[in-house]
Amino acid sequence: MINRKLTEKINFYITKFPIVTLIGVRQCGKSTLLRNQFPNWEYISLEDLDLRQFAEEDPRGFLKKYNNGCIFDEIQRAPKLFSYMQTKVDSENTMGQYILSGSHNFNLMEKISQSLVGRTAILTLAPFSINELEKSNLLPNDIEEIIYKGFYPAIYDRNIDPNDYFPSYISTYIERDVRLIQNISNANSFIKFIRLLATRSGQILNYTELSNESGISIPTVKSWISILIQSYIIYELHPYFSNISKRIVKSPKIYFYDVGLLCHLLGIKQKEEIKSHYLYGSLFETMIVSEYIKKKYFDALIPNISFYRDSNQLEVDLIDESDSEKKAYEIKATETMDRKHLKNLNKISQILNIKNENLTCIYNGENTINGEKGNFINYKKMFIE
Repeated sequence: MINRKLTEKINFYITKFPIVTLIGVRQCGKSTLLRNQFPNWEYISLEDLDLRQFAEEDPRGFLKKYNNGCIFDEIQRAPKLFSYMQTKVDSENTMGQYILSGSHNFNLMEKISQSLVGRTAILTLAPFSINELEKSNLLPNDIEEIIYKGFYPAIYDRNIDPNDYFPSYISTYIERDVRLIQNISNANSFIKFIRLLATRSGQILNYTELSNESGISIPTVKSWISILIQSYIIYELHPYFSNISKRIVKSPKIYFYDVGLLCHLLGIKQKEEIKSHYLYGSLFETMIVSEYIKKKYFDALIPNISFYRDSNQLEVDLIDESDSEKKAYEIKATETMDRKHLKNLNKISQILNIKNENLTCIYNGENTINGEKGNFINYKKMFIE
């Protein structure tokens, strides 16, 4: 089993909160992580119809039977449990009573905000990271194979070809996740919409354009994008906002969380197609943004990142405000270090008052250079600790 970085944070928070909640996309390894990390805890999957019926019809009796030291997987399936858990943990005041996990961000967070605020630590798991694969000696050597495979655990744990894995994954996602959030009558139209969206990974959202090309209404486009965000298929990166200018772009960008899934949606059938693909730059950028988000999640942080773009077409891929000092990043798929890749970073440093030492181009070249006008760093070295 690959060691997950989030393990240390779970061990810590289980001593500080009565409940720990682990959320993340389906099949990213939540159940595997928890069952291996807590082998003596009772594992209850609420996908099981009988257990779910017991929890919904008699939540008090359910919690009495499954007392402390229990993992409740797919907890969003039994929403009545939340208020009863609140009463129980408040009366007992014991840390580490339950671990909850689930795949639906919106459904879970809605119930937590109603019943469990202050009673649970919330952690986000994602598919494997570059760092985790490297430390387990499973990271492919070449960028094409990394992008083509993506990071879903099954592809590495079971040695499944992405061409065999992703079709069934999408089918399962539609049947089990999407229809729990919203009743979509035409699954084929939804899949076609996801494929259309795949061509926009790393681009600014244009609802009118998506509506025209997909043949669905703008409200439906917004609804379907919301579903994909809630279920961790895509990430919405918001533009940098401050009072410095009214000319800053207001619309967000979207990125797919997993670049392997993105390749499948784009119809890429083998790794040899990657470098010559017309969206190679977007594939590389999607992977880097996803890795940056994972890095924050696995440190139990909420990503405080954005992109910058103004009406003069000045654009920088990532602005990170997580620390005391802002950092700015450009992402380039090239293997060649070129000072022109620092051009926008140097301009943005004046606008946002970012130190040159905090300006970095993440690229596919081998060398890492710290220069007076900014830095270049290889993408692996950026994320391997």
